[in-house]
Amino acid sequence: MSFVEFTDVCKIYHMGDVEVRAVYGMSFCIEHGELVVIVGPSGAGKTTVLNMLGGMDSATSGTIMLDGTEVSALGEYELTRYRRHDIGFVFQFYNLVQNLTALENVELASQICDDPLPAADVLEQVGLANRMDNFPAQLSGGEQQRVAIARALAKNPKLLLCDEPTGALDYLTGKQILKLLQDTCRSTGRTVAIVTHNLAFTQIADRVIHVREGRADQVSINPHPADALTVEW
Repeated sequence: MSFVEFTDVCKIYHMGDVEVRAVYGMSFCIEHGELVVIVGPSGAGKTTVLNMLGGMDSATSGTIMLDGTEVSALGEYELTRYRRHDIGFVFQFYNLVQNLTALENVELASQICDDPLPAADVLEQVGLANRMDNFPAQLSGGEQQRVAIARALAKNPKLLLCDEPTGALDYLTGKQILKLLQDTCRSTGRTVAIVTHNLAFTQIADRVIHVREGRADQVSINPHPADALTVEW
């Protein structure tokens, strides 16, 4: 069994009498320790896939598995524990608590899970050893995103989910964040999934899942992923 498995997953929203098929017949797998890029145009269903995999939304039908757990069969209480302990989230906007320091923001995540990593150690790993006592307003956009990544990693999650993690950053800073995510995957063996519309990001991935009209239109393996710092877009 693969680390992540989507099998014929559908997500249908009802808006009055209108039925919207956000995801329809989605099937793919992800192996443990892979850096995966889920790519597609706006409205293709890729963020819906991330939300279902992260336990923030439920599938209408089909099966979602993570590390032997059937996520699609979990109840509300179990999903809360799943989000808290198994998944690390990184979003386009950093969602930091403005009146807490970088260290305190990361410690927040450490306090809600069973086996956290030391907050100071994780901040050092993402290159912020000398910025721990700064508040978000005192940090650049790239530094704030590094705090957000550290916060996600401090939970010691099974899977790190990143939704357009460079979307609010300039080009050079975006490349640095992409490199950080790639290095994190390589150095820790943690499975990382990046959702993006940017086709250039596929160059750094071990596995690329192209999403189109709510389906996995194409899944490919990249035998020689590029270094993130060499990617141009």
